[in-house]
Amino acid sequence: MTVSKIERRIKIKFRIRKKVVGTAERPRLSVFRSNKQIYAQVINDKVGTTLAAASSLGLEKMNKSEQAKKVGLLIAEKALAAGISEVVFDRNGYLYHGRVQSLADGAREGGLKF
Repeated sequence: MTVSKIERRIKIKFRIRKKVVGTAERPRLSVFRSNKQIYAQVINDKVGTTLAAASSLGLEKMNKSEQAKKVGLLIAEKALAAGISEVVFDRNGYLYHGRVQSLADGAREGGLKF
């Protein structure tokens, strides 16, 4: 029985989400990447609210990994403005490689700790 790419990512996502939970002191930085854009949210899972969000929708044209790094810097700036300095990273079933890694590096450069 073959498993599609999407089904595989969803299995990995649930395995990660069993362990990674965002609290008020240390919210979860969740990443979603589509074919063209990348999105990041800082979420408090105890209350179920999004504390900060950033995406590559309004950015100028550049390659995708540079866009992801910019989004990482943006989310770090917004999170620090909201009083959040530490987060747990939720890669959402994606491999920690390429755009996801660039976003994480940008968030670290922006001042977030995880």
